[in-house]
Amino acid sequence: MYAIVDLETTGGQPTQDRITEVAIYIHDGTQVVDQYSTLLNPGRPIPFFITQLTGITDDMVRDAPKFHEVARKIVELTEGCVFVAHNVRFDYSFLKKEFADLGYNYSRKTLCTVRLSRSLIPGQPSYSLGKLCQNIGIPLEGRHRAAGDAAATAILFDRLLKITQQEEALTKPSISAAETLAAVDATAPSGQKKAKQPSPKRVAAVQEAIKTALLPPNITPQQVAALPQEAGVYYFHNEQGEVIYVGKSINIYKRIQQHFAIDYKSRKSLEFKNSISDITWELTGSELIALLYESHEIKRLKPLYNRQQRRSVFPAGIFLRTDEQGYKRLYYGRADDHAASHPLIALTNQFKAKGFLFHKVAKFNLCQKLCDLYKTQGACFDYQVHRCKGACLGLEAPEEYNKRVEEAIESFTFEHSSFVVIGQGRTELEKTVVVVEHGRYLGFGYVDAETFSARRLADFKEVITRYNDNKDVQQIIRQYLRTKHKDKVKIFK
Repeated sequence: MYAIVDLETTGGQPTQDRITEVAIYIHDGTQVVDQYSTLLNPGRPIPFFITQLTGITDDMVRDAPKFHEVARKIVELTEGCVFVAHNVRFDYSFLKKEFADLGYNYSRKTLCTVRLSRSLIPGQPSYSLGKLCQNIGIPLEGRHRAAGDAAATAILFDRLLKITQQEEALTKPSISAAETLAAVDATAPSGQKKAKQPSPKRVAAVQEAIKTALLPPNITPQQVAALPQEAGVYYFHNEQGEVIYVGKSINIYKRIQQHFAIDYKSRKSLEFKNSISDITWELTGSELIALLYESHEIKRLKPLYNRQQRRSVFPAGIFLRTDEQGYKRLYYGRADDHAASHPLIALTNQFKAKGFLFHKVAKFNLCQKLCDLYKTQGACFDYQVHRCKGACLGLEAPEEYNKRVEEAIESFTFEHSSFVVIGQGRTELEKTVVVVEHGRYLGFGYVDAETFSARRLADFKEVITRYNDNKDVQQIIRQYLRTKHKDKVKIFK
């Protein structure tokens, strides 16, 4: 059984955004047998640009149920099903976060129709849901609404299933990488009708093919099997021993398997895969140190295939300026365009920066116009619906408005200026420490879990290796501390 899911949300960050609409279509491997959809009250204003995209307004969700009221229905409906979505990581991560906030661990096998479409319908100019449906003749009514997108995904999924069922090549000795990936994606989930399940011989053939067909030509199954299932940073080397790619994961073995499970199509991707001749790694114990050390190593080594991450993985940000009337004005933009101004917070792209700023405007009752989110000569949109106090018209004094701007700024900088993050080490007898002093990242180190005792910040500073502070590591630490981590944070005044 498959649960085909689509969500609409207030933005793109599961840690800070909420669901506004959910739709679920249940597919039994042959046809859709059940469906469910509802608007949800996210408990916060919907940003204007999201309303422009989805058409969902605050009025539409005001009387809608909240997530906890439909949580049981979602659990029961998807129980025993494979969770299917177009870009499954987005929808699944939002549902997991909503359930986690209720104290429930929501866990399902997942299947991504973007990935499956790339394998089974190659050569499409785009694999976004709207363009893919248009190109292959799937009707899509109600784009960017959960029910419409889920219905279209269900039709797409049904076509992909039929393609896998017609693949005669799977019974031949030679199985291509694309066919292998398709077979694994389409047949792995349990719960299908017995008559449709592949024979053990066929499954064994697919599993054996995946071990060799998708590996780089210079990498053996034995090398992959020897990889550690622990947190750390890993390196891909070429024949000359040069590092051509640096990555990180909480499970190096699983992450590298994911690298090699992709059936690369483009020339550049194939060139990358064929260049890999060796794999090395550095265990970190802590996920946070893996994130920090990866960022450091990419900047230090400048690997050929980490080109996008050499300068910064957070090229956008939120900035601050004061206008002639004395109003402090937050705005978003590219970090490269503001070389002389350090961002208050760095983000991965301008879309996320815009969404982040919309959230702060709504939460701290700021003016959309003064934050460059609403272009107008008169009052901003929020003033018209009585959510702005009139700073855009000069009706609110700069001193009063600026107080809320400062509160907003405090909410996305470090809560405390000097602190130490103490986490899991590489062994049970070891702990990791990450030190931040006066808002600056100093570095990390390892200490003996039983014998190390520190009461002062200076004691921690003595055991770390110093690393450069920059906007990337600042953002890595901020984002990590917002997650439900198990590390201890020790604060110093």
